[in-house]
Parts: sequence; C-alpha cells; structure tokens
Amino acid sequence: MNAPTKPPKADVEIVTLGCRLNAYESEAMRALAGEAGLNDAVIFNTCAVTGEAVRQARQAIRRARRERPDAEIIVTGCAAQIDPQSFADMPEVSRVIGNAEKMRAESFAPGHERVQVADIMGVRETASHLIDGFHERTRAYIQVQNGCDHRCTFCIIPYGRGNSRSSPAGEVVEQVRRLAANGVPEVVLTGVDLTSWGHDLPGQPQLGSLVARILKLVPELRMLRLSSIDSAEMDDQLFELVTQHDRIAPHLHLSLQHGDDLILKRMKRRHSRAQAIALCERLKTARPEIALGADFIAGFPTETEEHFASTLSIIEAAHLAYVHAFPYSPRPGTPAARMPQNERHVIKARAARLRAAGEAALARHLSAWVGREADALIERDGMGRLSDFTTVRCDVVAAPTQRLRFTHHDGAHLIGVAA
Repeated sequence: MNAPTKPPKADVEIVTLGCRLNAYESEAMRALAGEAGLNDAVIFNTCAVTGEAVRQARQAIRRARRERPDAEIIVTGCAAQIDPQSFADMPEVSRVIGNAEKMRAESFAPGHERVQVADIMGVRETASHLIDGFHERTRAYIQVQNGCDHRCTFCIIPYGRGNSRSSPAGEVVEQVRRLAANGVPEVVLTGVDLTSWGHDLPGQPQLGSLVARILKLVPELRMLRLSSIDSAEMDDQLFELVTQHDRIAPHLHLSLQHGDDLILKRMKRRHSRAQAIALCERLKTARPEIALGADFIAGFPTETEEHFASTLSIIEAAHLAYVHAFPYSPRPGTPAARMPQNERHVIKARAARLRAAGEAALARHLSAWVGREADALIERDGMGRLSDFTTVRCDVVAAPTQRLRFTHHDGAHLIGVAA
C-alpha cells in the first residue's frame, strides 16, 4: 500500500520595498497566500514615496521574471494602488492587487481576476492580523494605524493608503502579547501617521495611552520601539513614557522634512523649525541617551541655497544622530509637482550634501560610543543593533542579545567585541 503523498510545499517569495508598515503587511501576506493555496509565485509589496522607488520596483519585477520565468508575479502595495494600470500593462506581471485587497486571503486564490484594486478612500477599518513571529527577524512590526488625513503638498501616500484609521487597543495588546510569548524580544509599533492613532476610535485616545497599556498588560515584552512620528502630534503622556520608561527604546525617528520655515509652510507641514528643535532639546534633556533621527527632502520646489542651509544646520541644532535624505521627486497629482521646480542637477547635489552631513552626524554619534559597553540585539551573524538603533558589527554569534564592548567604528557601524 502506497504511503499518502504530501501536498507540495508552497514556494512563495515576498519582496518588500519601502516602509516598516510594508514589512508587517508582507508577513501577514505570507500567511494569507499560504491559506489561499498560492504556489510558485513572487509577490512585490511596492512603495510609492518617490519616483525612484517606483522605478526600482519595475526593475525588480523585470529581474524576477528573468530569474523565475514560470512563476506568477503579483504586484501590490502603494505603487500598485496608486497606478494599477501601469503595472497591469507590464508583460512580466500576472496580477495586480490593491492595498486593501492584499490583506484578504481570497485575493491570492488561483484564478482570481487580474486587477483587484478598489477605491482606498472607501476603506474605514484597519484589518488586524495576528502574527506569531517574523520570517528571519529578531524584531517584529505591528500595524496600529494606517492611512493619513493630512495632505502634505509633496506626498502621494494618502492616495495609496487612504484616510487615517486605527487598530483597537485590545487587538494591538493581544498581538504584542502573542509575539512576546513566542520569544520576540522587540516589537515596533508602525503606521503611516503613527501619532494620529486613536483619533477615529471611541473617546479619541492618544498614542501615549496605547503605549502605556502595552507596557502594563504585557510585562514580558523586553523592548517596545516606535517608528516614525510626527513632531507636531507627540502627546504629553507619550513624551513622559518615552523619556522615563526603560522598556521603551531610547530612539525616535521624526518626520521633519525640512529646516526652513517658509519651505515647511509650502510643504504644508504643521511644525516650525523652532518647534522641532525645542522638542528635540526637551527629549535629550529628559533622556540624554536617546538617539534622534529625521527624514529630510532636498531640493523641494522653490528651495534656495539659503533655505537648504537651514536644513543642513538643523541636523546639529536638533542633536540628530540619523538622517534619511531624499532628493525631491515630483509625484503627479500632488500640489508640489505644480510648483516651480529646481533643476535635477541642483536637487542631486543638495541631496549628496545632505547625505554627507548625515554621515558626519552619525560619525559623531558612533564616536561617543567607543570605549563603552552595551547589550546588542543580534539580527544575523555578526550584525546587530543597540536599543538606540545604532548598528553594530561583531565576531560573536549569539542570539538574541550579546554584551559588547566597542573598540572603534567604521563610519556606519560600531565594531564590538564580547564584553
């Protein structure tokens, strides 16, 4: 009598491009695709924050088709949501799935229509997906908020994510508890506009109340980290927790975008230069070990050399350790795309100078660690991060944590030895 045959193991590769929210959703899609019986497929979870991100997605799709000629190639994410037809027109693409549809198992079922993209503005809820752990990761991301109600003049993302909507606190706590119980040492709360969490929930709670609830109800969680936050929306309870609670990572990434007040107004940002610097100074005073990072755009329409100098100078004025520099990229349909543009060579040159200033800030931060010791969360062999998000390299293979002493740095990483 023949032994029963086992079904073939699903061969689904997920390529994640862009933000930490995409990382969470990709992990959810891994389970959803398996539930739907998808096999021999590559799923691209795309980003649309810049034109370069979309170009890179197309390039990766073409490469995947050459490497896996028989696989089904599915494109989803923000770029697919915003311009589904352009991806459907690619001969390499089998199916296009929208941002709402990608969180439903039936969307991945074989034989489904080629383009499944509905109006994202009609979505009113954030789906909750319980995840036991992350594929080959030592930290896990949890989506607590999606979409954005603000309309910064350069940003296309609200048209890919829809309006702001929050996950209920109870569901978030259960997700954190589930991950902590499975040994995940660090959880990161993510969202498109994280600090707007709760505005659409009964009683309009603020993000600080959610963080407090997680810390109280999941005492086994070792470290809670926040992803990018809006400096204009940091509530008092959140500030107190971030600066006083040792189970919250001493690291914040701020969505600043520029250092000049006039350009900030033209971007339709809700903070001024002075307010951003004041918040950073308050954070560093209350918790000196906190490491701060920020996003900046170089070459925004109408930006002069004087305006750009304000961005360069705010890096030191705000005590930043990490700088994410983006060359301005006009996104069709946004107000900034209709403003007087800088020449591309000017934008590229300013972005290069901004990256250089960011590298100098990181070098200062790394130098301050040399000669000291700390616990590192080991992400893979020889690589890890400190609680303040500093990257480290070491010869020690240990997980999840290792005590290290830092002897020097290479400009991008601390170099550590076992302490």
